[in-house]
Amino acid sequence: MIYLASDHAGFELKQAIKNYLKEQGREVEDMGAFAFNPNDDYPDFILPAAGKIAENPQENFGIFFGASGQGEAIAANKVKGVRAAVYYGGSLDLVKRSRSHNNVNVLSLGARFLTKEEAVDAIETWLRTDFEGGRHERRIKKIAGVE
Repeated sequence: MIYLASDHAGFELKQAIKNYLKEQGREVEDMGAFAFNPNDDYPDFILPAAGKIAENPQENFGIFFGASGQGEAIAANKVKGVRAAVYYGGSLDLVKRSRSHNNVNVLSLGARFLTKEEAVDAIETWLRTDFEGGRHERRIKKIAGVE
């Protein structure tokens, strides 16, 4: 399952990506925001979505949207079992390594820095990249040890 969540800054991009993912036949659950509200607070949507991912962090994924994506990633990373990385443009190698080296299960996108097409490219790259394991597994275990 792919859980989506955003605040007002990411709302429009979330809606576009939700439609795209459903058209691709992917299983998606929208955790909000469900309407544009310039006064909403991203933790109200991100934390419940991160909790869903944490129920099965090897199988569940999240794509979160905010102005920069930073606050959303910070909030998500407070939930045990969730590993969030931020992408707001640049080389897609950053997205690949977030999965292949860090086994990231949440991609947090900076909606004010990405077009829909750039977001789709990043998401497809991220979803199609596998975790390499090996020495990276050892490092992730060390991080998980302090959760």
